[in-house]
Amino acid sequence: MTAPADASVAQTAPEMQGGSLKVAEAMAKDTGRGIARLDPRDMRELGLEIGDVVEVLGKHGALCRVLPAHTDQRGQRLIQIDGILRANAGTGLDQHVTVRRVVTRRARSVVLATVESSGRSLPSRYLTKLLDGIPVQRGNRVRVTPFGPQPHTFVVQRSDPPGQVIFDRTTQVRCEGTADAQSAVTYEDIGGLHKEVRRVREIIELPLKHPEVFEHIGIDPPKGVLLYGPPGTGKTLIARAVAHEASVHFIHVNGPEIIDKVYGASEAHLRKVFEEAKQNAPAFIFIDEIDAIAPSRTQLNSDRQMERRVVAQLLALMDGLNTRGQVIVAAATNIPDSIDPALRRPGRFDRETEIGVPDRDGRMEILEIHSRGMPLGQGVTLDGLAGMTHGFVGADLAALCREAAMAAVRRLLPDIDLDEGVVPVDRLSELRVERDDFEEALNEVGPSALREIAADISETRWSDVGGLDEIKQTLHEAAVLPLTHGPLFARMGVRPPRGILLHGGPGRGKTLLARALAGECEANFIAVQGPQLVSMWVGESERAVRELFRKAKQARPCVVFIDEIDAVAPRRGSGEDPVSERLVAQFLVALDGMEQLQDITVIAATNRVDRLDPALIRPGRFDCLIELPLPDEGQREAILRIHTDRMPLAGDVAISALSRQTTDWSGAALAALCRNAAVRAIRRRLSPDAAGPAVVTEADFAGALEATRRGRTA
Repeated sequence: MTAPADASVAQTAPEMQGGSLKVAEAMAKDTGRGIARLDPRDMRELGLEIGDVVEVLGKHGALCRVLPAHTDQRGQRLIQIDGILRANAGTGLDQHVTVRRVVTRRARSVVLATVESSGRSLPSRYLTKLLDGIPVQRGNRVRVTPFGPQPHTFVVQRSDPPGQVIFDRTTQVRCEGTADAQSAVTYEDIGGLHKEVRRVREIIELPLKHPEVFEHIGIDPPKGVLLYGPPGTGKTLIARAVAHEASVHFIHVNGPEIIDKVYGASEAHLRKVFEEAKQNAPAFIFIDEIDAIAPSRTQLNSDRQMERRVVAQLLALMDGLNTRGQVIVAAATNIPDSIDPALRRPGRFDRETEIGVPDRDGRMEILEIHSRGMPLGQGVTLDGLAGMTHGFVGADLAALCREAAMAAVRRLLPDIDLDEGVVPVDRLSELRVERDDFEEALNEVGPSALREIAADISETRWSDVGGLDEIKQTLHEAAVLPLTHGPLFARMGVRPPRGILLHGGPGRGKTLLARALAGECEANFIAVQGPQLVSMWVGESERAVRELFRKAKQARPCVVFIDEIDAVAPRRGSGEDPVSERLVAQFLVALDGMEQLQDITVIAATNRVDRLDPALIRPGRFDCLIELPLPDEGQREAILRIHTDRMPLAGDVAISALSRQTTDWSGAALAALCRNAAVRAIRRRLSPDAAGPAVVTEADFAGALEATRRGRTA
C-alpha cells in the first residue's frame, strides 16, 4: 500500500510550483494552528488556493495550510509563520524560504512523543480535537494550548500512512515516551513588545549570525545589552525567545546563584559560566537580577568586600569578550540605578533597553496570547478587558487569565466526581470562561506597575457629568489628545500642555471631572491625594514625589491626578515650615523634568488656588488653569436628571422646577438633594401605614429641599 501512495505523490511533484518568500512573525492568535499567511497576489503566482497544504523549505521542511495575509501585511512578499513552523523548517525571521504545494493524506493514526518540559500528556480524544486540520510529517513539532495558558509541545514519531499527512476528527492519536526537544519560547509568545524585541534582536542575532558584517565595516560588534523595567514586563521572556530563535547556545544565570559563602567561589562560578560560553560559541549568556551580583561599589560598606570582588570579576570578564569569540551577554533588572556604573558604559553593556508597561494595544496582544486555549463565552471581549486593565503588566495579565479560568473551573466542580480520575471530555467541552469570571478575577489581580499609588479603574464617563461641556472639551484636548495623537502635535510644531489645574469652590465637580477623564482616557491613570505625599520623616515627602513621577514614567502614556494639591505645594517664603518648602521645590523640579518624561499629563485640583506657590502655576508647569463655576439653570437640570435617572419618580415631580429653586447650588448639593429625597421616600415606605408603590414624590423633594438648604446655611 505504501509504494502506490508514494508514487502518486511523486507523479504530482513536477506540476507543483515553488517560490521564495521572506519569513515574518505570525500573529499571536495564529500560533499553533499550523497555518501560513501569504499575500493573495503571491498565492496566485504560486497557484495556491485558500486552505491548500504547502511545504515551507528552509534547512528542513514544515507543512502548513495557506491563508491570506491581513491587509497591513500585504505587498511585501512575506510568509507569516509561527515559531513552531520556523523550527520545523529550520529557518528564522527575515530569512528566505521556498514554498511549494504538496498533497497530503488523511492520517489514520499518529504517534506523538511528549516534550519533557510540556508537563503531563493530554487525553487522546482531546488531542485529536485540538490537532484537527494540522498537516505534519515525521519529526515535525506540533503545539496545542488546552484549557489554560500553558501550551503543550509534541514531536511526530510516526504516522499511518507514512509521509505527509493531515489530522482530522477520526485520527487516532497516541502518546509514547518523551522527546529530547525543548519546549521553547517564540516571538509569538511575547505580546506588546515588538519595538523592544527588534532592538534586542539587532544587538544579539546580528553579531552572532553575521559577524562578517562588522569585520567588513571595521568595528567591534556589540557585546552586551541591559534590559530594565518593572517586574513582570517580560525581560526574561524576551531573552529566552531571542536565544531560541537565534539557535545559539543559551546559558541562563540567576544572579543570586553566583553568590557563594566560600572565599573566591563566587568569582569562580562567573569564570565557569563565561568559559562554557566560549567553548560553545556562538553563545548567549543571560544574567537575571544582575543587581544581586553587581551593586554599585560606592554604596558598599568596607565589610562587603566579596560583592566588590564579584563586580570586579564581572567587569574583567566583560572586557575579555573580544578574545572569547562570539559571546553576547544580556542582563535584566528592575532597579537599574543600583547597578555599578562601570558596567553601564559602552563596551560592556552597549545598549540599555527599557521594557515598559504595555499600552492598550499591547495588553490586547498579551490577552490574546494567554487566552489562546480558553473557550471564551459570548460576552467576553478582549478589547474591553484591555481597556479595563490599566497598569497591568504581562505577568498580571497572565495571572488574570489564570484566575478567570479557575473561576470557571469552580463552577464545574459541583457537577463532577473527583474520584473518577479524569474529567470526561464532554464535560470539558461545555466549559466556558465568561465575562463574570474575568470580573471576579479582576477583584483578585491588581496592576503591579501602579501598586500602592493606583486608583481603581474609574467607571465614570463624561455622560455622568452634568453640564460643563466647554470644560470637558478643554480637558479632552489638553489631556487625551496629546496621548492619543502625539505625532499630530509634533507635526504642528507645538508642545502639548504639561499640567492642568482645576480650581473652584467645594462641590463643583473637580474630582468628578478627573474620574470621568480617567474613564474616557485610554492611558494609565494614577490618582493620589495631596496629603498622602506628606510624611513626618525627613526626606520621605520628597521621595514620595520622586516615586510618583518614576511610576508615571514606567506606566506612560499616563495621566497623574493630584487632589488637594495645596497640601503639597503651599506658598513659600514664611520659613516656618522647611519641609513644605523642600516639598514644593521637589515638585517644581519634577514638573520641569517632564521634557524628558514624554506622554505624561499632570492634573491637579484645589479649592484654594490663592494658597498655591506662584512658581507652580506659571506657564510651562501648569499651562491650563480651569475654574469651575457654579452650574447655571440648564446645567443644574442636567445634574438633577443624572442623579434621578434610576429613581422611580412620581408624576408630580418637575425637574425643571427644582432647577429653578436651587440657584447658586453646587453639583454636590444637588446630589445631596436627590439622596435626601430618596431617603424620605424610603422612610415613608417603611412606616406601618404605608400604601401604594414606592416612588419619590414632589413632597419628598420639597422636604429634602428645605433640609438641604438648612444644611448649606448652617
